Amino acid sequence: MIGRLAQPVAKLARAIITIFLMVTAVFVLLRNAGDPVTVFLGPDATPEMRTAYTHQFGLDRPLLEQFLAYFDNVLRGSFGRSYVDHREALLVVIDHLGLTLILMGTALALAIIFGLFAGVLSAVFRSTLIDRFLTVASSVGLCVPAFFLALILMLVFAIQLKLLPTSGADSWRNLILPATTVAAASSAVLARYTRTAMIDALESPYVLAARSRDIPAWRILIHHALPNAAVPILTVLGLLVGGVVTGSMVVETVFSWPGMGNLFITSIGSRDIPVVQAIVILSGTAMILSNLAVDVLCILIDPRARRV
Repeated sequence: MIGRLAQPVAKLARAIITIFLMVTAVFVLLRNAGDPVTVFLGPDATPEMRTAYTHQFGLDRPLLEQFLAYFDNVLRGSFGRSYVDHREALLVVIDHLGLTLILMGTALALAIIFGLFAGVLSAVFRSTLIDRFLTVASSVGLCVPAFFLALILMLVFAIQLKLLPTSGADSWRNLILPATTVAAASSAVLARYTRTAMIDALESPYVLAARSRDIPAWRILIHHALPNAAVPILTVLGLLVGGVVTGSMVVETVFSWPGMGNLFITSIGSRDIPVVQAIVILSGTAMILSNLAVDVLCILIDPRARRV
């Protein structure tokens, strides 16, 4: 029992250390990214205005004192007040979080559906025309940058064919292009890893033994090959969350999707440090925890992973 729990506990400890280092790095980098007072008030602000604004947001305190207060606030779920909105930064982010979760959830679902289907199909029909086509398609999906694919899809389906809107979040039709753009690279990665894992599983002795017993091919695929290819596929799924998060940041800007990505770019331009750090910390923590969940799940379902 202790051996079964040792590795998940070790991974949890590493995740906590990673989150601490990320929180520290966010503070240091953003505090050295420029003077938010100058950006917000402009170069013509009077010294009295600058002093009042600096004191209001605690920017006149020693850096170590600012860091300790910042870290204490983060532990309590507070990221300070927005320099622009003057509300709690977390509340500003939450206002945009729902639309980002809708975009990310849709994109991740599309990536899983098409990535798994393409990977399994490519492995089953290995070295055929279907396999070559899917391999080329996945390579293209990996190579094309998200912003370029977004512009191409917008040009074809929104401007030329006039089938879908170019921006906004008024209906489900506005979701199609951004979700497809975000899902493209992730589904390509998943397809390639699924293909490799499935080929290894289909060539394993237990599958060959199942074939010798005249078990139907679909049962061999579902009950023998897929479960044994699950660990590498799950590992990739954990990494895909990070790709979906970063992809959403770019795509939201291109399609004017009013989510966290749009807010992130706007906040960087206005040096709204509390909002920027809230977005970075929440996104980074989500990525770290998703990878931790996948690692622990792999350990629990595959005893071999406990020795890694």
